[in-house]
Amino acid sequence: MPEGDVLRLTAQRLDSALRGSPLVRADLRWPSAAGVDLVGATARETVAYGKHLLTRFDDGRTLHTHLRMDGTWRVYRTGSREASGRGPAVRAVLATASWTCVGRHLGMLDVLRTRDEPRLLGHLGPDVLADDFPDRAAEGARRLAADPARPLCAALLDQRSVAGLGTIWTAESLFLTRTWPWTPAGDLGEDARRTLLLAGRRLMSRSVQVGRRSGLGAVELAVHGRHYKPCRRCHTPIALGSTLGPGLRPDAGERAVYWCPSCQAAP
Repeated sequence: MPEGDVLRLTAQRLDSALRGSPLVRADLRWPSAAGVDLVGATARETVAYGKHLLTRFDDGRTLHTHLRMDGTWRVYRTGSREASGRGPAVRAVLATASWTCVGRHLGMLDVLRTRDEPRLLGHLGPDVLADDFPDRAAEGARRLAADPARPLCAALLDQRSVAGLGTIWTAESLFLTRTWPWTPAGDLGEDARRTLLLAGRRLMSRSVQVGRRSGLGAVELAVHGRHYKPCRRCHTPIALGSTLGPGLRPDAGERAVYWCPSCQAAP
């Protein structure tokens, strides 16, 4: 599932393409939005909150989308072949006179009043990439330990704790802070939990910066996806477990967790 850094870059690209120009085409291929007409509305901005995208229009409405596992938004020049928006995977097409944004395999799509956004997102924790996150990191640290017995690797993935982290940056944050992924959240002090979250923010912010220059996937990862490969610190083979435990491989209901058994030894 795309994580907060991917959503941040996607929001910036949609914002650059749509902001300030009226829509000349708005094709929403979603049952609950089938009768919605956005043509003529002008996008004020597109922003990301965690793993959610919000395109806000000047008529007081917001288009909310979520990529889930396989969703993408792509931007094409209006009138080009790619901008036609054909194909069964296309869920939304938004076009200005210059640019067309095509959403494929989207996992969620809603049109709501902009003022109602808190009803949709109010259950989420603070966005780890938001400008105000350093001021809200203590709140995130408290949310992380809402269930003190829950392993950190599972608590970090819960968007009610903090919004935006997924399996990649959860693993990388735990590695950076030398934390055993299955440490009960309550066993880590609030200051240590805050440090862990700010480490995740630094890593994801760097991914956004590199992504602007070189595209997604250009950041070198320390542990995620490196099963059996040597740790970049100590050369111990990277191990693979799941949120269920270090010796249990991920299945349909659990998430993968990569870690270094030496650098992140169990307490």
